[in-house]
Amino acid sequence: MTKSDPWYTHAILYTVIVILAALLIKVAIIDPKEEVAQEKYNKAESRLRMKNLKEAQVLWEKKFGSFTGSLDSLVNFIKNDPMVQKVRTGYDSLSRRSTDPFVKLTHGEFTPDSLFRTPESWQFYVLQIDTSEQVDTVVNRQGKVLRVEKHTVIGKRYFIEDPDGYGTVGSLNDDALKNTSSWE
Repeated sequence: MTKSDPWYTHAILYTVIVILAALLIKVAIIDPKEEVAQEKYNKAESRLRMKNLKEAQVLWEKKFGSFTGSLDSLVNFIKNDPMVQKVRTGYDSLSRRSTDPFVKLTHGEFTPDSLFRTPESWQFYVLQIDTSEQVDTVVNRQGKVLRVEKHTVIGKRYFIEDPDGYGTVGSLNDDALKNTSSWE
């Protein structure tokens, strides 16, 4: 530029430089921080929800002797079953601590209806239970096979998965992973 350029040309160029610098700071620094914070929230919130689903499955097993593969049944159980309400409102007389197995979510409350969907993509959690057949052969004293009895066993193991990839709870194949979270 020369001295003959009007002052407003310099002002426009400086304004463009300031706008571009502000845009660069926003794109390079501010936006990634927001994305990281959102990712951290989604991960923590999803894991809290899966932990609560696990605790609900444990209570379901105590009451019914097996696990359930239905999110609807599990959430209705949490909300309406007297046994769950008793556990949630009870206190341990020795330690004077609450016996409520459910943890508060990141907003500070336990909300059973939030257990259906993930916080990131709003997809349903994947909840599966195992189904196995037990075969028993009935033999008389002479060694002749009288009959083969088959029993279908449903719900001795369960598996919960976050479709967004923030973890799993339990296993359909391994009893050692029963009630175990992948992030613990």
